[in-house]
Formats: sequence, structure tokens, C-alpha cells
Amino acid sequence: MRIALVTDAWHPQINGVVRTWSTVQDELTRLGHEVTPITPDGFRSLPCPGEPEIRLALATAAQVGRRLARARPEAIHIATEGPLGQAARRYCRRHRLDFTTSYHTHFPQYLEMRMGVPRRLTFSVMRRFHAAAKRVLVTTDTLAGELAAHGITHTVLWPRGVDARGFAPRDDAVVIDGPKPVMIYVGRVAVEKNIGDFLDLDVPGTKVVVGDGPQLAELQRRYPEVVFAGWQTGEDLARWYAAGDVFVFASRTDTYGLVLLEALASGLPVAAYPVPGPADVLGHAPQVACLHDDLATAVRGALALSPEDARTFALDYSWTACAERFVDQVERLAPAVWDRAASSLAARISAPITRFISR
Repeated sequence: MRIALVTDAWHPQINGVVRTWSTVQDELTRLGHEVTPITPDGFRSLPCPGEPEIRLALATAAQVGRRLARARPEAIHIATEGPLGQAARRYCRRHRLDFTTSYHTHFPQYLEMRMGVPRRLTFSVMRRFHAAAKRVLVTTDTLAGELAAHGITHTVLWPRGVDARGFAPRDDAVVIDGPKPVMIYVGRVAVEKNIGDFLDLDVPGTKVVVGDGPQLAELQRRYPEVVFAGWQTGEDLARWYAAGDVFVFASRTDTYGLVLLEALASGLPVAAYPVPGPADVLGHAPQVACLHDDLATAVRGALALSPEDARTFALDYSWTACAERFVDQVERLAPAVWDRAASSLAARISAPITRFISR
């Protein structure tokens, strides 16, 4: 298939959404599909206020449309609700092109936490954005239920995968200068990740935070005893995972938590709150995760679990299966779609000419 992927989240950003789509693109290509990514690096852009590593594309619907027309995709997937996603949506609506979307990020919760924007207002924007899609890809049944409560009902399940070759127990793990056990968090360092709950824990051992974000400087000042590793990628990130004894995930707002699978593949049992995301992915697997309303209790419980069981659990998830499921959900018949779009455009052009001649 020819697939167009429109996403505001792309390199050089480092987060779960970017890792998901870059890996899925690689898997789709390996499976023989032709993927055209439409990303901010193809347009003029501005830095996102407060997070300059995130670029906001200054793209018009016509600019996005020209790229789509050249690719003539058999499936169009709009992965994000940002400026590029909005432009692609406008073009597809205008030209009657079917498309799918996905819901990755709880913007209603994040905007409320960061800026005080009421959730109902942001959910109204989300509802309008996704309403025109043929289907909305979501990671868990719980998320599907939450979106349904806000009027987004045409969802389908699309779980994630993990690179179990890249993330694995290893002999060259980073050496942590501190007492055992090593408790580690990997991800964006932002208020919505609730990292303070982890760093406030009164438990013995060494706490490690791997990642960057708008809250990093504040947390470094408040917790000088914590090891802050900054952004890590590839082999370096895998070595940091392998240095841990337990993975601590304090977020209450994540829709999935790709890092949970990466930690398990690295042999780290997980400690987390019993909330959507961790509960969906790991609530049925007490042998690899301890979910508890008291995070310290969760950490102690997770430390008693087997690293080998954690690794075995992660091996059941693959990016190949994730990519194949994606294709199943977005499949379309291109000729009919693009012929219909061309007919629509021709009709709009010819109508005023016909009216003029008939006079």
C-alpha cells in the first residue's frame, strides 16, 4: 500500500509518539509498504512556547494537499491534532478524502494542568477534530471508554510494540554511583508526568531520571541527590534502562506508556499507580508489575518481582504485529478516493464557467 502519515510529532523531538511513528514507518517499509511522512521538517515552523524542541509547522491545507496529491496514497493517517494535522484534515474534508486519526496525548488534562484550560473546552476541540475520521486508533479499551464519554465513539484498538532486541538486559549497563536499589524513570520531564511523587518517596536506594523537558531545572534544584541523565537515545538509552532494578512510573495521565514495555524488555519490573495506561497494559500481569495507590508500596512490591519474568512478558509485544494491525485499520481503495477528489475539483472549476456560458 501507499500510505501517507501526517504527524506534528517527529524528529528531533524525543518522546513516545515520535518513537512509535518512526518505528512503525520502518516496519511498514520492511513489510513492503510505501510510506510518505508529512512532518514539520518539510515546512517553515516556529518553536512551541515553553518547549522549543517541538516545532509547530506553518503549513496551509494547500501545501499539505500538494504533498498528498504527489503521493496519491491509498491510506491517509493523521496522527496528531497539531497545526499540520489540522491542515491535513481541512484538505481531506475539502476534497472528500477518507482518513483515519489516532489519539496519543491527553491534551485536555495537560492544558488544564499547565494553563488552567477547562477540559471540556479542549475535549470539544478534540471531538470536532476526530469526528471527520473514519476511525480513531487508540491504545486501550479504557481510553476508548473515556473518549466515548466525550463523544468520540468510533475508536478501534491499536496496541503498541517494543524493540526487544534493542532494549534488553546487558553487560555494559551504565554504572550508577549510589546505593542499591536503583529506581529509574524514563520520559519527558514535565508536570503532567507527576515525577515529584517518585522523587518524594522515602525509600532506600538511588533515584534516576532519564529525560528532558520544561520541569527539569526545577526538579534538579529541588532534588540535588537524584541522578539526572538528560535525554538519551539508542544504545545509550538502553544502557540506562539496564542500570535499573525497578522502573517507577508516577504518571496519572498517560494513554499508554511506551516506556513501560521498554523497561520490561530491559528486565525491570514496574511500579506504578493503578490508573489508565499502566492498569490497561499491566493490570493483568502481577508477575511483572505492582500497581498500588501508595507508590512506595508499589516500589517495594515491584522489587520483589523477577527480572526474567519482566523480559518474558515484553517478548509477546512486537512492532511488526503493531504495524500489521495499523494496516488492517487504515486500508483504503486509492483509485476511487482520488478519482472522486479529482471529480469534485473539476466540478467546482467547471460550474462557474458553465453558468457564465449559459447566460
